[in-house]
Amino acid sequence: MSGNKPLTPAAELAEKNRTRYPNESAEYRRARQALLAEEIELRRRIERVAEQRRALPPGGEVTKNYRFEGERGPVSFGDLFGDKQSLVIYSFMFGPQRERACPMCTSLLGAWNGEARDIEQRVGLAVVARSPVERLVAFKKERGWRDLKLYSDQTAEFSRDYFAIAPDGSDLPGFNVFTRRDGKIRHFWSGEMGFEQADPGQDPRGAPDLMPIWTVLDALPEGRAKDWYPKLDYGT
Repeated sequence: MSGNKPLTPAAELAEKNRTRYPNESAEYRRARQALLAEEIELRRRIERVAEQRRALPPGGEVTKNYRFEGERGPVSFGDLFGDKQSLVIYSFMFGPQRERACPMCTSLLGAWNGEARDIEQRVGLAVVARSPVERLVAFKKERGWRDLKLYSDQTAEFSRDYFAIAPDGSDLPGFNVFTRRDGKIRHFWSGEMGFEQADPGQDPRGAPDLMPIWTVLDALPEGRAKDWYPKLDYGT
């Protein structure tokens, strides 16, 4: 983040802020300046965690020849990289046992669809689910997803090995990063926060959260709310 160069204290940086809004009170400004210092610290913590993540030693080698069914036919695990050195795979909770796709996954992927072409300038991006590819394509068309690449893991071998299937056979979401270096594909990182790591009064969530909607709602006085989640349909 900054090498050996010392950082200016967050409170000192916050004092450089000259933003003032119409009719705000002195009480509001004091509280906002204190919050700004915390936000600066949060930004620094996020970068420190990202640096620590990037410094991970090599993960486990992928030795199985996973196969998937894509919209244009069968593909190998290596094919998912395209011409990139890294690959992000999102395990989509839309197995054949589900009547409809997971609303939370759908909300996330709807946002990612708008970023997919940008993301793929840097990394391969694949969405994997256990339903037949025809079902995935039909759902993709229903949602208007133009740029996401969906793949069927009908053997469930990849999903099972990378923890996208619960002990009872139900779906679990997954976010995995793989690398391809010197002819070897390795697992690099995965989101590992679940129910066991949730803090009291909070839903399980990763950090940073992958869903843009929560970033927006966290800026509201109401926050995320404990009884609201995205739906597949809000009616007309």
